[in-house]
Amino acid sequence: MQKLPFDTVLIANRGEIAVRIIKTLRKLGLRSAIVYHDVDAATPAVSMADTAIALEGCSPVAAYLDAEQIIASARRANVDALHPGYGFLSESAAFARAVAGAGIAFVGPSPESIELMGDKIRARKFAQKIGFPVALSAIEEDEPATFASRARALGLPLLVKPSAGGGGKGMRIARDLDTLDDAIAQARREGLRHFGDGRLYVERYVDKPRHIEVQVLGDLFGNVVHFFERECSVQRRFQKIIEETPSPVLSAELRERICEMAVGIARSANYRNAGTVEFIFDGHEFYFLEMNTRLQVEHPVTEMVTGVDLVAEQLHVAAGHELTFSQADIVSKGHAIEARLYAEAPEREYAPTSGKILMLEYPECDGVRIDSGIVQGQQITAAFDPMLAKVVVHSATRREAALKAAHVMRQLVLLGCETNADFLARLLMDDTFLSGHIHTGYLDEHPHLAIGPRGSDLSAILAAGALLTRSVRDSADAVPRLHAELGNWRN
Repeated sequence: MQKLPFDTVLIANRGEIAVRIIKTLRKLGLRSAIVYHDVDAATPAVSMADTAIALEGCSPVAAYLDAEQIIASARRANVDALHPGYGFLSESAAFARAVAGAGIAFVGPSPESIELMGDKIRARKFAQKIGFPVALSAIEEDEPATFASRARALGLPLLVKPSAGGGGKGMRIARDLDTLDDAIAQARREGLRHFGDGRLYVERYVDKPRHIEVQVLGDLFGNVVHFFERECSVQRRFQKIIEETPSPVLSAELRERICEMAVGIARSANYRNAGTVEFIFDGHEFYFLEMNTRLQVEHPVTEMVTGVDLVAEQLHVAAGHELTFSQADIVSKGHAIEARLYAEAPEREYAPTSGKILMLEYPECDGVRIDSGIVQGQQITAAFDPMLAKVVVHSATRREAALKAAHVMRQLVLLGCETNADFLARLLMDDTFLSGHIHTGYLDEHPHLAIGPRGSDLSAILAAGALLTRSVRDSADAVPRLHAELGNWRN
């Protein structure tokens, strides 16, 4: 790789993605700077960074969304580039433009690409215009007065979606026309609350679809390559829980087809840097869903099978360098699965949880990568997305990868805050999942996975561990007793 013209890169994010970016910066011999709210002062990312700059805000999220304050911090730290991670301001064209205007390289696509492809309505219109299939839809802004009637004409079921944002926020399914008006009203409220944008569209909902996406990377010289596909069909509330590559359902012919579609869309949009083109697959046809104009949460599975550091490639593209490899150079080996460790209670409809982390231990295994941004003693609150860490495994086959991931979930220790670890272990060992017969409604059809057998429910162990810790906090045998409890559970 060519030498980078950067000395210091500011990370405008937090948690596990900030830690992950810092690791690549260290590998490349670059300094890291990070902005943080006071609630994150003791987190690993802030401790690892070479420079840490405190942000002020009426709430933690408000601080991380304060573009003006972040750019002022970047100037004070004299940084050369800024990596937005994902979430927060990562898909804000205005922020990308302001960063560039401050003389700082934005590690992401151009503001124009974000405006075109980061907006769901513009992106689907663009994809349709250049000849790629999209699901039947009705877009509100085309003719607001007839929006509801045009949506009804599409036929049931219907999916109401905000134009801005992601993560499943604001999306509503209407299986009865009598519920459509309420679904539209709820989606609009959530779109305004989460993204400051109440624009909507409705599309014909495909029952039991598979959610398949393609990782792409483009440079300033018109080169665009893909890093194969990821299957992200295991979701709850339209938010991903398990991601994997390769997809268990795609033939070589279908794989080539979807990857070429993604590259075609990105190339037509003059896209540069890393991005992900997402599709719905009904078993026969692919329909363009949206493009995420940033790095994805699930990018590690792609790195595991290709051996490519996507953050390093982002930095090289942001520096204006041409890609140093062709499509033929990118090879996928084996199978990788990522499981998202959330602070939530699956048996209580995936309700977010909170608490102080009293004990934290991750197992060490070959072919296992754990991206984590938390530390023992940290207080987990409801201020942010509930994702705590990602367990990513690589193995020769899909079954081996799934069982290895389940083993890691059984072995990891996180006491003091309920998590979905036990649920993930059950899911990864479920016969239907192992068979590959999954779709976006898979968890709705298998509610027993969320509840689990009472005797092996990790939430009970977590609660018992927290109580035990409080009761014996001053006792010398506290830790041995905790380990004994965990040993009983594991066996």
